[in-house]
Amino acid sequence: MEDMRALSYGLGQQYFDERDYRGAIRALLPIVEETPDDVGTRLLLARAYFHSASLKPAEEHLLVILDRDPTEAYAHLLMARTLERLSRGDEAIKHRRIAAALTGDDSLLASQSHSSTKS
Repeated sequence: MEDMRALSYGLGQQYFDERDYRGAIRALLPIVEETPDDVGTRLLLARAYFHSASLKPAEEHLLVILDRDPTEAYAHLLMARTLERLSRGDEAIKHRRIAAALTGDDSLLASQSHSSTKS
């Protein structure tokens, strides 16, 4: 079963790298359902949801990640970006501040609408 998870994860990562975010979601969702405590896989799934503009599922998975690992800086940054895309900038500020504090990178304080950085 471990081999199947590794294969599915690899496939999900490949789809993500190829910018086939819906394919990545299809490959990663069963893994997350089977191993819900796997933060790394859930984070990749949340990223795929974000990039496919499925913002509510991205937010839901990010909330689970941050509940399990409140020091996951990238999850805070992605949550901020997700909330900004949902026009919830006031909520996003908190997550940008946490990401900046965790990484020591004050450039993360700039919202996506004011930043030239794209991911």
